[in-house]
Amino acid sequence: MGKLDGKVAIVTGGVAGIGLATCKLFVQEGANVLMVDLSEDALAKQVGELGENNISYFTADVSKEDQTKDYVQAAVDRYGSIDVYVANAGIAGVMAPITDYPTEMFDRVFEVNVRGVWLGIKYVLPYLQQKNEGSIILTSSIAGIKGFPYLSVYSSTKHALKGIMRSVAIECADTAIRVNTVHPGATQTNMINVLEEGYGAGDPEVGREALLGGTLMGRYASPEEVAKMMLFLASDGSYCTGSVFMVDGGMAIK
Repeated sequence: MGKLDGKVAIVTGGVAGIGLATCKLFVQEGANVLMVDLSEDALAKQVGELGENNISYFTADVSKEDQTKDYVQAAVDRYGSIDVYVANAGIAGVMAPITDYPTEMFDRVFEVNVRGVWLGIKYVLPYLQQKNEGSIILTSSIAGIKGFPYLSVYSSTKHALKGIMRSVAIECADTAIRVNTVHPGATQTNMINVLEEGYGAGDPEVGREALLGGTLMGRYASPEEVAKMMLFLASDGSYCTGSVFMVDGGMAIK
């Protein structure tokens, strides 16, 4: 038996990195998964490779309220309910000193990383409340625990998710609905390339050495390692809510 047999999960930002690894693992563990992202071509490709038996996709911009309503309704229409919501969609923005940071980019990063998560919870939660159980998992970051130079906007959004998580966890205290954040450290995803370039002043190898030097384990996490934390929090029997879960190789204490 799989750990998620019979469960229905929505995973936003599902076509790559941590989101894709989470979708794959959830399908392997018996869940029906709705993968949400912006690119229909990328979504169709990934769903086709996963076999389409327990997974489908919906194209949406998570920062748009009408599109959020639509993807939540699509999950219910296709699978009958919702049990797990993984709010993973997010963007890095740009790396820049706060004095040089474009205001329009500030607005877009907050739209996706904060508004998108808040909207998803707003429209998923009523379905979990109908069942009086479920799991909401928000992908934050090591940047939601610590500050990093040139990432003031991204870090602000990831700190904000802790506030959303803790508030919603309290609102759900009289139910069996659990709400938590996952905080990956340096992980082998597309974003790591941006960070290596930025912190290496154009030399990715220098940036890589700096990032790896900030971990106790001396390596990047794989998306699959982060997905295993998502699976733990999605599974029945977890006594965890209102909590912060690190998958950072010791970066927070380095």
